[in-house]
Amino acid sequence: METTVNDVSFFRHYRKVEHRDGTSEMKFAPMKKTIFSLPDLQELTTASNRRYLNFLSALDDPSSGYRTLEQISRRVRDGGRSYRGFNLFDGEDLDLLEAIVRGEFTISGFRNRNLRDVLPDKNKNSGQVGRMLKRLRTHKLIKKAGRSYKYYLTNFGRSVVSAALIVRELELIPALAEA
Repeated sequence: METTVNDVSFFRHYRKVEHRDGTSEMKFAPMKKTIFSLPDLQELTTASNRRYLNFLSALDDPSSGYRTLEQISRRVRDGGRSYRGFNLFDGEDLDLLEAIVRGEFTISGFRNRNLRDVLPDKNKNSGQVGRMLKRLRTHKLIKKAGRSYKYYLTNFGRSVVSAALIVRELELIPALAEA
């Protein structure tokens, strides 16, 4: 497994940024294409390779998803609030699960804005997608990345979503087509 990066400025890292007026500060900034950025680039690409391999391994063996599928369909309480479970036959829930399992989100994570761009209903506002993200977090399907607004699928989320999509695509739809 290897990663080819043509544009390293896609990645951001904590570095010294020098301004035009001569001042400098430490902050998150796009990575520069220099030899000094190689250790940071190696760390980022290794982490993305690991996440991608975990994603692929969940697709090959969805058996753990079958055992835990009922867990995501139950109502969950968090901080006095109740969050409904996921209905894998509901169009909105299925669209959300298909959106978070996209390959580009596996590599670099996703944010509220990314989900608004890929969800079929383009009229979703930031608050509605934020509540969807909270629901995914309370069911432990996604986790927040450090001190950012990015989210990643958990191993549990990967196995559940891949199992749900496989059941739908390979078993349910062909069985209904024969009826």
